[in-house]
Amino acid sequence: MAPPTTPNIQTFETEEQVAVALAVYILHLSAKFIAANGSFSVVLSGGSLIDTLRKLLEPPYVDSIEWSKWSIFFLDERVVPLDHPDSNYKLAYDGFLSKVPIPESNIYPIKEKLSPSDAADEYEQRLKQLVANNTLRTSPHTGFAKFDLMLVGMGPEGHVASLFCWHFQRFEKKRWVTFITDSPKPPSERITFTFPLINSASEIAMVVTGEDAADAVNLALGKHASYGYPLPVQKVAPEGGLTWFLDMPATSELRKTEFGI
Repeated sequence: MAPPTTPNIQTFETEEQVAVALAVYILHLSAKFIAANGSFSVVLSGGSLIDTLRKLLEPPYVDSIEWSKWSIFFLDERVVPLDHPDSNYKLAYDGFLSKVPIPESNIYPIKEKLSPSDAADEYEQRLKQLVANNTLRTSPHTGFAKFDLMLVGMGPEGHVASLFCWHFQRFEKKRWVTFITDSPKPPSERITFTFPLINSASEIAMVVTGEDAADAVNLALGKHASYGYPLPVQKVAPEGGLTWFLDMPATSELRKTEFGI
């Protein structure tokens, strides 16, 4: 496996500035990958991330992106109907996907009415089929699918996707997609990308805003980050680029630790 690159940590005064910087970053990567490969594969997570994409829906960004070349995947998903309020697909559709002209055939939600185990198996097999027909590229280092961009959020206790601190799924090495039936956050049944798949990405954006994330940001990025049991977010180490987008509230504890303020 290729050694992970050093993260690029970008801090902004406000969440609004984070949203603008994220739009500029995504616009650049979209043009880059479409020029190189003719497509742009994007992985979305849920939570506040979808709202942070709002600037992409505004000029000049919305008119400058070749939306027809995008493909959308989901970092994790709650095993509920796609129109359920807890569905990450519904959150993404209502807040983003319904407002841009990405072809429906290029959007890959989970299959409904399956058990968590079967839903994870089905999604993994679908990804492998997309690799086989060259819709997705493959990492030469891991053999896993290589997505162009993963947009990743972080929970206040440092989890990413549905990979929680005290759950065995965070140690999965072979599977691309796994499942959980006892999530500490409801709903309890979910599927999730594994770290080997996450870390095969070309680019990962860690988008973290708000004071409730401050303690986890400090643990992940502060001078004591290598001490103790690592948070799940600390296992995000892509073979490509890793960029953190942080607002000032999210870095409040980090600044106290680093600068004594």
